[in-house]
This record gives sequence, C-alpha cells and structure tokens, in this order.
Amino acid sequence: MSSYIQNFKKFQPLLAELVARDIKIKYRRSVLGVLWTLLNPLFMMIILSVVFSSIFKYDIENFPLYILSGQLIFNFFNDATTSSMTSIIGSAALIKKVYVPKYLFVIARVFSSFINLMASLVALILVMVAMRAELHWTVVLSVIPLAMIILFSLGVGMLLAALTVKFRDIMHLYSVFTTGLLYLTPVIYPMSILPEAVRIVVNINPLTNMVQMFRNVMFYNTLPTFSSIVLGMAEVAVVLVLGTYVFYKNQDEFILNI
Repeated sequence: MSSYIQNFKKFQPLLAELVARDIKIKYRRSVLGVLWTLLNPLFMMIILSVVFSSIFKYDIENFPLYILSGQLIFNFFNDATTSSMTSIIGSAALIKKVYVPKYLFVIARVFSSFINLMASLVALILVMVAMRAELHWTVVLSVIPLAMIILFSLGVGMLLAALTVKFRDIMHLYSVFTTGLLYLTPVIYPMSILPEAVRIVVNINPLTNMVQMFRNVMFYNTLPTFSSIVLGMAEVAVVLVLGTYVFYKNQDEFILNI
C-alpha cells in the first residue's frame, strides 16, 4: 500500500496538469469560459422550473432550489462518469510513449468534474440567498453526500474506462442509460407522486439516496439518518471495489487495444 501512495505522490504534478488540460479543452474558444460552470445549472434550473412548476407547485416548496440541488448531484455523476469513460482512449498517445499510472487519467477526469461541482454548489447557495431560503447549520453536512457521489462516480468511472477500451459500443449506449437514469432519479419530481411499484424501483437507484440526503441537509435542516449513511457507504464501497478490481485486472492490456 505504501508503494502505491508513494507512486501517487510522485505523479501528483502530472495529475494537476491533466486536470488543467481537461478544463482548458472543455472551455477553449468560449467567450465566458469557466463562468459556464455557474451559468449552465442556473439556466437549466430556470427552464425546468418554468416547464414543471405548474405540475408540481403544490407538492414542492422552493421548486427551483429542489431542481437545482438534484441537478447538482446528477450532473456531476453524469459528467464525471461520461468523461472518465474515454479517459484511457483519449490519452492513448501518452500511454504508448511513457509509463504513467493509468488510474491517474480517470482521477483527473473526476477531479475536473469536481471543480465544476464546486462552482455549481456556489450557484446553489447564491440562489438560496436570492430566494431568501433559510441557511441551516446542517449545510456543513453536505460534505457527506458529496463525498459519497464523488467516490461512487470514481468507481463507476474506473469500471467504464476499463470496459470501453475493449467495447467501444459502451460510449454510445451510456448516453441512453444516463437518460433513463435521470428519469429514475428524483431530480425534477417529488417521490410522493410516484406509484408504489415505481417508487420501489427509484429507491433502488443509488443516486436517489444521495440526492435526498443532500436536499435534507441543504434545505430541510434534517440530519442524515444512520440507515441512509450506511446504505450510501455500502453502495460506494461495492462500486469502488468493483471498478478498481476491473480496472487493475485489465490495465496491462490497455496498450494492446487503444
């Protein structure tokens, strides 16, 4: 374990360069640049609020905040895993030339998405202040669901990165999967409107627990329950272990398929 830690420390400058490169590529030739990390979630919140507020106005208080908080968690997961999926393929030229721990490419993609997540969190807090929503002390506990979604996304990203090297069709199928996953995550609708059978399916979705935990500490001054924390930790552990195992088992063959 100590050798892995030393190896990671050795390549930290490269990790920083990879993160900076990803951010520059994402916003190059853009007039507003990184400001889009603030503007994107705000514009989507406005559009979705206008479209769905008349449908759910009797069920959800501060509907724009409800949408923005759900977006924050889901969009991070979607962005982090989608970009991680092509992290090895997209770095083929560097991998073929020099030795670099291959997991760094996945971590770099997740970390660049994390920077966007922090910008979106700032946007959420600004909207809360603008709408005069009460800021409770439980806001500081948002680090719990945020840490869970980051580690969960890292595990999924490692799994996708390894599988996509061999099976390129995953790149096309994954966007279909995430679209379906969005509708199975309570981002734009309250759980109360769902039929019992559908609610069971939505509750099985790991993102549901993390989205609800995040909303509870941000808006409702509610502490995370012991069961929700244990469930979240179990989901993270399973996915992280599975993703790491598949990645390390296949990483020596990456160079043959990229």
